[in-house]
Amino acid sequence: MNQPETIRVSTSRVVCDGASDIPTGAALGHPRVFLEIDEEGFVECGYCDRRFVLIGGPADRSEAA
Repeated sequence: MNQPETIRVSTSRVVCDGASDIPTGAALGHPRVFLEIDEEGFVECGYCDRRFVLIGGPADRSEAA
């Protein structure tokens, strides 16, 4: 099973529509939702399971890799 997409962000408030990376793909996504990253350092979209990780936060593993 494939892992959900992980997106590193620099702000704790993010927006997800499931199709922002698809040119003119709004009809292919889901309703736009605004998400807030908490003290764990990440938030997951309830529609598409994308994980947004705050850069430098506790969930940011890119520095360890």
